[in-house]
Amino acid sequence: MKAENAWIEDAKRNAALEAVKHVKDRFTVGLGSGSTAAYAIKALGEKLKRERLTVLGLPTSYQAFLLAVDQGIAVTTLEEHPVINVTIDGADQIDPRLNLIKGMGAALAREKIVASASKQNIIIADENKKVQVLGENNHPVPIEVLPFALSIVKRKIEAAGGVPVVREGKGKLGPVITDNGNALIDAVFGPIKDAAALEQQLKMIPGVVETGLFIESTDIVYVGTHSAVAKTERKRK
Repeated sequence: MKAENAWIEDAKRNAALEAVKHVKDRFTVGLGSGSTAAYAIKALGEKLKRERLTVLGLPTSYQAFLLAVDQGIAVTTLEEHPVINVTIDGADQIDPRLNLIKGMGAALAREKIVASASKQNIIIADENKKVQVLGENNHPVPIEVLPFALSIVKRKIEAAGGVPVVREGKGKLGPVITDNGNALIDAVFGPIKDAAALEQQLKMIPGVVETGLFIESTDIVYVGTHSAVAKTERKRK
């Protein structure tokens, strides 16, 4: 099985190598979270050493922060650099319009904040992340929620046609807690006909901090395949 899926890690790595080509000297770079984004952080660290660039990284999670430090990337904050040149991140699902589901790595709120502050957002993924409609294969929409509001948010999600499950930790008892101190609900809606409308509906629920629906925020996607890297661009309105 490992041999069969070895191409996936190569595909992620190759997509990351294409993405970091957009980074130039003196850039501030948003650093996404998760296993795919980790390839970009490592590739960026190698690029800085090789080309002797001066770059600041803005991590979207403690995991990304630790990896950036390990790779020798100087880090900064939004207070110091509120405008980011480029952000490189991964995704859990990508539709043909480059809308995304993100958040299986539990960093969706910070990832969306950093994306909103970026002049250019680049997503890297393997081709298994491409779908025709977000929510295919019962993929859940991660939702960050204030712990105090979990019960009411679950009821509101059910009323909206979703099946909510509080994400439990692995190797520990109790729910997963985000870097912001909040809980996560993974809500299954099935294929989502109107992701933008669902995003707005969920954001109106008191206690919802952020959702994993990223609508019209992506500029470029690099998708690694068995043999190449495919690039797709979306022009900003």
